[in-house]
Amino acid sequence: MTKPRLILDQDDVLADTHGRLADIVVRDFGTGLLREEFYKTSFHKILSSDHHQRLYKLIQEPGFFSDIPLVPKAQETVFELSKKYEIFVATAAMEFPNSFRDKYDWLKKHFDFIPWSNIVFCGDKSVLNGDYLIDDMPRNLKTFKGKGLLFNAPHNLEETAYERVMNWDDIASRLL
Repeated sequence: MTKPRLILDQDDVLADTHGRLADIVVRDFGTGLLREEFYKTSFHKILSSDHHQRLYKLIQEPGFFSDIPLVPKAQETVFELSKKYEIFVATAAMEFPNSFRDKYDWLKKHFDFIPWSNIVFCGDKSVLNGDYLIDDMPRNLKTFKGKGLLFNAPHNLEETAYERVMNWDDIASRLL
């Protein structure tokens, strides 16, 4: 019997990329903003265009994606899900070409039970085929033919078109 296919985004679903960026802004940008403020709204609404450009440049640098913290409970929940689902990770790495090695190594370090053949580096996620996609970007759910679940993030708080999952406990209660 074939397991249902569950596709997971990497950034802000498995890896706390948003938290890493918030830490950088608080520590290095002199904005006076507190880390908590970055969880109430998107970076685009509270940072200047100069700060956005600075962040974008940092994300382009080799090594940026190598040591991003895990989203709480992602690792253990994905392991449990792997007993019931065929797990794929699909990450939109094409915009950040220096991220390939970092992202791959990060996945091998934290999710070594996911085979290399189930890691997809892409630009446009409309090519994905599966039963479920968990992603923080609504644009990726829009074209997905299976069941899309929007992973809660500050940049998607106003989105209401998709079923929202708040965290990995929420995912576990729905899919396990």
